[in-house]
Amino acid sequence: MGTKWRKMKLALGMNLCTYLPRTLDESPPTLNSTERLSDVALLSPLNWPMTPTPSSHGLKLSRNSSKKSSKTCSICLTKMKEGGGHAIFTAECSHSFHFHCIASNVKHGNQVCPVCRAKWKEIPMQHPPPPYLFARPYNNNDAAINLLHRLPTPRRVMNQGRVLSPEPSMFNDDEPLEQQLVFSGKSMENNSNVRMMELKIYPEVSAFPRGESREKFDVLVHLRAAAMVNGNARAPLDLVTVLDISGSMAGTKLALLKRAMGFVIQNLGSNDRLSVIAFSSTARRLFPLTKMSDAGRHRALQAVNSLVANGGTNIAEGLRKGVKVMEERRDQNPVASIILLSDGRDTYTMNQPDPNYKLLLPLSMHGRFQIAVHSFGFGSDHDASLMHSVSETSGGTFSFIESESVIQDALAQCIGGLLSVAVQELRLEIDGISSDVHLSSIKAGSYPSLVVGDGRSGRVDIGDLYADEERDFLMSINIPSQRGGDETSLLKMRCVYKDLLTKEVVTLQSHVLKIQRPETVGEEAVVSIEVDRQRNRFLAAEAMVKARALAEGEDLAAAVTVIQEFRHVLAETVSARSNDGFCVALDREMKEMQERMASRHVYEVSGRAYILSGLSSHSWQRATSRGETGGDGCSFVHAYYQTPSMVEMLHRSQATSYHRLIQPLLSYVTQPKPR
Repeated sequence: MGTKWRKMKLALGMNLCTYLPRTLDESPPTLNSTERLSDVALLSPLNWPMTPTPSSHGLKLSRNSSKKSSKTCSICLTKMKEGGGHAIFTAECSHSFHFHCIASNVKHGNQVCPVCRAKWKEIPMQHPPPPYLFARPYNNNDAAINLLHRLPTPRRVMNQGRVLSPEPSMFNDDEPLEQQLVFSGKSMENNSNVRMMELKIYPEVSAFPRGESREKFDVLVHLRAAAMVNGNARAPLDLVTVLDISGSMAGTKLALLKRAMGFVIQNLGSNDRLSVIAFSSTARRLFPLTKMSDAGRHRALQAVNSLVANGGTNIAEGLRKGVKVMEERRDQNPVASIILLSDGRDTYTMNQPDPNYKLLLPLSMHGRFQIAVHSFGFGSDHDASLMHSVSETSGGTFSFIESESVIQDALAQCIGGLLSVAVQELRLEIDGISSDVHLSSIKAGSYPSLVVGDGRSGRVDIGDLYADEERDFLMSINIPSQRGGDETSLLKMRCVYKDLLTKEVVTLQSHVLKIQRPETVGEEAVVSIEVDRQRNRFLAAEAMVKARALAEGEDLAAAVTVIQEFRHVLAETVSARSNDGFCVALDREMKEMQERMASRHVYEVSGRAYILSGLSSHSWQRATSRGETGGDGCSFVHAYYQTPSMVEMLHRSQATSYHRLIQPLLSYVTQPKPR
């Protein structure tokens, strides 16, 4: 026996990788509910990668007779127990893993330690045990060790120190869905009589003198999706995350990104499907669209934890593969989205002086109801213009994460919305009642809108709406004078949408909008606060666009003046004088933008990204994450667009990471702000 161990020590001294084969009666490893760590354990700093201790003993092989260990495998995040039936592999850098996990890690393309990124000279690979193992039961004391042949192996290619398995030419290998789609939650029968949309109309004033006319009279249309009651059914999601693993992501950034992805994986339902694309100089799909069952989560966690940062930044290639996954899938869940995260600039495609960012997305993503790309730029060096353009083109939002420590919170807010989609293909239709009343314009932000030539009708295409989410649009019409009558009929509206639970197309009609037409109107004719509030929002967005154009043109002083002038106008409005909460927050947001244009350096580092994230939020009327630096740590207007589902997921994120040393950006949120 001593001779065999001496031979093994000699092999170890030569820094050759070794492994313990599985026994005949040992089944492939499974992950049950008791073995899997809770969300708190998954995200705990106690499980963060630690700096390895230098070792002069080369690769070590754990033995049942060795000291008991309570270490956690950094790949599957479960405990490593000696004598538990699974071989434990200890690398030359002293980090230990389940052997089947590290073999799977290598299969996904890594030739370096997942914890410390030390490059290994030999790579652990699973292959059939020697024939003599089938003749008798395996004994750990037999020194049944099989030394690996050096890589590369046939039909594999090397790329930046990583072993890559060939990708399929078509990404139509997504995990099949059930033929009868099952919605998460209670039966749909309980929701068949629930009206999923609410429609309200507010005129600028309720009365207008009979003998007078006006060319521009504002009408506000307010839409709101039904709330999601606990236990109610929801539509399952197909999600593709496109993750930057370039060299600048090494260290804390990548660790926090993995943690955030762990949170996403744990909070997707068993009917939701996930695929992950990782990109640096090139892009690679880690796994196809896979249901987040226990086995699916285990596979996803292994793949994400195997990521290693190196190389350049090829955002275009990452997006191309992310879109390819969506376009070539065989089955489709009702809700689909792509999430893009990056801290850098595309150094491969967008390196010309005046790049056309829209070319990053295929033409199929430029349609009316396309798959939204929600982009997240973190740090001071990401290309905010690129990421905002990608999101704007596809119908998604752009979030600016100033500190990478809050990546998880930002993702949580986004996921909370995607997991609560209530209606799809929402469309607002407007018709004039009187031949003398004409629709002149529609203010709809980034939503496509149309006014038919003669101004008798119009339309706004909205798309998806989350549960409890609201949309506001301003219509400008003319008011004709009239000789007699006490009222004038102006408009009627309807919203058309697809109910995700019943799959039916539903039409909701509004009442006919009328205003009173007395001979004279006294001082009681006050402008509606609801209308005035939305006017201010649209004016703020216009000021942001103008200020950004001036800042990009090297005229920061003029950009600051635009913001200052808007703030003066805002202070004189009816809603601001009434101390309306939204207008107070809007003024604080504009003040923050003004401060982030104090110098060219400040603007380049954070001002551009902050303005674009704010513009994205107001244009789509959807919450984004931003890096505010208010003295009380508060975020401003973005809370106005938060839905209860977003807030609930955000609280869940903060509850699982309460022990982080850095206070989360969004920790102040307790409930969505009333609108």
